[in-house]
Amino acid sequence: MMTMKTTRRADSPRAQPALPQWMRMYFYGMHGVTLDILLSSACRFLDHNDFKLLGFSSPYLCVVHAITHLVLEKIYLQKRCFQERPVVFHLVFYPSLYICLQILIGNVVTCTENIRVVSITQLVVHYILALYFTNVFHKGFLSLQYQEKRVLLRSSRPNGLHGVLRFVFFGMHGFLDEVLFTSVFNLFEKADRDLMGHTSLWSFFMYGSCSFVVEKLYLHLHFRRGWGTLQRLPIYICFIYTWEFSWGFALRQYGACSWDYSHYPLNFMGLVTLLYLPGWVCLSLYQDVLSNVLLRVVCNERNDEDMPNAGTNGRLLPKGKLEEDKQHVGFT
Repeated sequence: MMTMKTTRRADSPRAQPALPQWMRMYFYGMHGVTLDILLSSACRFLDHNDFKLLGFSSPYLCVVHAITHLVLEKIYLQKRCFQERPVVFHLVFYPSLYICLQILIGNVVTCTENIRVVSITQLVVHYILALYFTNVFHKGFLSLQYQEKRVLLRSSRPNGLHGVLRFVFFGMHGFLDEVLFTSVFNLFEKADRDLMGHTSLWSFFMYGSCSFVVEKLYLHLHFRRGWGTLQRLPIYICFIYTWEFSWGFALRQYGACSWDYSHYPLNFMGLVTLLYLPGWVCLSLYQDVLSNVLLRVVCNERNDEDMPNAGTNGRLLPKGKLEEDKQHVGFT
């Protein structure tokens, strides 16, 4: 029996491994923070008509989102039992579970003595988000796979993900960076143990475009010209400061700039300050790490006929199980 199983695995096509669990939790936490920012900034804009588009989240919520959506992923992957009743799963079961978890998160994080009241509007928003997760997000996210390093080195096109997806990733990561920074800053300056941080919707476009260009610089300077980290770092820093100043200057014309460094030393027009130089250096170094990780993430666009033995997110399925699943969903 052991010999037959080994032979069967060896004969089957080799599928790329799934995204590691730590990476999926990282993405889920970052994506959850992004949704927090989008919803809170929309509410603030409707209430105050503020073009700074400030939104709020916290490291606590990031961790909770990561764990919650990992649980929801496991449930989503077990939807075979709902194959004959997809409407029940997608429109009733999964949304109900998602809404209950979001209400639970809201009550736990706010730490209120009384149960938090959820409005009809919030329920509708949670239901729409649940439909987004089960019909859009999971289908795309679970198609991502993690290349082996030796495959990457032989590849003539190292960029695995489409440019738009890389831009979105860097934009969401910018949200996470700013929420972490402002929450820690509030902890030390105001002793705010809630660790509530803030950022602006404009930061998504600012960080997304900046990191996208810095990654292009990294690919060119490192892989083509062989420049080391100390040679690349000054170029990164000059570009980042130029980018921050340009965005800040443009947003200030419309009253939409969410930062002002006028009260900080070594500032220029209140839009940039050398006080944050150590932070930008650390983020620049971390940018190279993120780029190396993204270079190994690919989107599997092949269907089941192209990869007959590949299961969800690159996992290999035994032939017997594969045939059983095909018969169950009506394949011939």
